[in-house]
Amino acid sequence: MAEKMIAVVNYAPEKGSVEVREMGVPAFGDDDVLLQVENVGVCGSDLHQWTADHSWPVNYPVVLGHEFGGHIAKRGKNVKNWQEGDRVVSETAAIINPDSPMTRAGFYNLDPDRKGFGYGVNGAMTKFVRVPARCLHNVPANLSFQQACLTEPCCVAYNAVLGNASIRPGDRVVVLGPGTIGILCAAMARLCGAQVAIVGLEADKARLAVAAQYGCETIVGDATNWARARDGMGADTVVDAAGISATLKIALDLVRPKGQIIKVGWGPQPLQFSLDPLVQKNVTLQGSFSHNWPIWEKVIGLLSTGQLDVKPIIGGVWGLEDWHTAFEKMHRGEIVKSVLKP
Repeated sequence: MAEKMIAVVNYAPEKGSVEVREMGVPAFGDDDVLLQVENVGVCGSDLHQWTADHSWPVNYPVVLGHEFGGHIAKRGKNVKNWQEGDRVVSETAAIINPDSPMTRAGFYNLDPDRKGFGYGVNGAMTKFVRVPARCLHNVPANLSFQQACLTEPCCVAYNAVLGNASIRPGDRVVVLGPGTIGILCAAMARLCGAQVAIVGLEADKARLAVAAQYGCETIVGDATNWARARDGMGADTVVDAAGISATLKIALDLVRPKGQIIKVGWGPQPLQFSLDPLVQKNVTLQGSFSHNWPIWEKVIGLLSTGQLDVKPIIGGVWGLEDWHTAFEKMHRGEIVKSVLKP
């Protein structure tokens, strides 16, 4: 095994502080595996760390990347249920407190001590990554790693739409933001039997065209007419997957009385409007963060059976040396998802 490898590293909090660096193959513990990365997806959070407009603490310098899959290259002596060569994907919760009340309840994704790949510990935009064996899930042979590496954003969407929302066949659902998470939330709502519209800006037309492949209505700008078309009241559910906080105001305008808003998009900016409509319309506002083990198993089942097809959202595959092109194309909205191949 090579002693050196290259990695895409976020090395400082200033804007643009990402570069390719050479580093050693990581050590791993008795309960870990050394995973050889086959593919790693570029997440919006990777872009936010690159552009320095994120709202979470980062342990600089850190290797980016938390959407990944590959083969087990080596395993620690306590790892019994996995073999070298196994095809796997990894969850993102690299560090958790096993004694946390949230962890004990199965919601380790909500453990305050949780640290994830790509910001808390070194991630997967490299050749080898250390992964706790508890994070691993088997990838069926019929599922390519280009698709399997997107299990993580699919799990974010699954948790938002099926875990934290109540969507029934025939419901009208508006999704704000045609990024990866927004499109996948729309796809999940379609699987629930909902009528779905996804909303973006003029600059989002390429990404909205991808969303249309999932049977969604696509809207540039104001979605009021679509939301109120059935009975004048508004959408049953609004999923806010935009990367800013201010879109919550749009969600409050579009949702029907006694409807629900699922807020899944991050945004550090303060709100500059009243939440009175939330009270007046008796609306349920629900945050949604991350995922846990059973969600991963469900999503891998959806991907491997073809019930959920992520191929339309993959805009291209680049080597690690071309990370900047991959980031730029996503950042400009030319494509939905970039995938890297170490």
